[in-house]
Amino acid sequence: MADIPFDQRDGFIWFNGELVPWKDAKVHVLTHGLHYASSVFEGCRAYGGEVFKLQEHSERLVNSAKIMGFEIPYTVEEINEACRATLKAQGLVDGYLRPVAWRGSEMMGVSAQKNKINFAVAAWEWPSYFDMEQRKKGIRLNFAKYKRPSPETAPSHAKAAGLYMICTISKHAAENEGYADALMLDYRGYVAESTGANIFLIKDGVIHTPTPDCFLNGITRQTVIGLAKKRGYEIVERHIMPDELGSFSEIFITGSAAEVTPVGEIGPHKYTPGEITNNLYADYMAEVQPKVKARATA
Repeated sequence: MADIPFDQRDGFIWFNGELVPWKDAKVHVLTHGLHYASSVFEGCRAYGGEVFKLQEHSERLVNSAKIMGFEIPYTVEEINEACRATLKAQGLVDGYLRPVAWRGSEMMGVSAQKNKINFAVAAWEWPSYFDMEQRKKGIRLNFAKYKRPSPETAPSHAKAAGLYMICTISKHAAENEGYADALMLDYRGYVAESTGANIFLIKDGVIHTPTPDCFLNGITRQTVIGLAKKRGYEIVERHIMPDELGSFSEIFITGSAAEVTPVGEIGPHKYTPGEITNNLYADYMAEVQPKVKARATA
């Protein structure tokens, strides 16, 4: 399945109010979202037939659209139901979901005031974002060429398609050099995040994480912070300079796709996944998986 192009897969996609055959879920080449990146999306995971933090993801999608200047023609609850219907139609229990909204092709140009707002949800199997052998010892990151932009120059708190252009460039460059991903700094030179996940850094038993003032305060990030506080770990949100990276003993990244993934290397710095990383990985997996959670509370 992993080798089948995404436009050639089987099943159904929820597209503008109905489930349509996967191969029929198409848009025109002059779609505004393709030319001008007027598109927002979410990435959610389902475990045991339930989409984790679905309400939060749908609310963020609606808010991202508002930041981008358009309104999705469905309520949060209708988006939730579309996600559940798509998961069921695909026969998935565990999987990844991609809700996406974009401006259509009624007008072509920078201005697109009259364009229809389209909405779709696709779902597919996606076991692990990173190679499992890499995950065990910690993935390797290099430094991205591009920086996270200032909120004064881009809508940094929207999960908008255009903001991922520099992520794709950076991840491709990292992979071409044998790394799994890249660490991005922000416009001021502070540590920001990887190309698709937030980052946590551990020193002397204290967990440090960059202040999300110019990038997404991820839903997985917020979940992990809550789990860390339950364990009594101290969390410090602050600006972190790259010259501090050598002072940390453990580092991990978090995201709906990445879940909790240990980092073993950033440039010249080496790290070993330790007790805190392992505990939070276990806690997160227990939190997201209904059957595991049910056993833990029985």
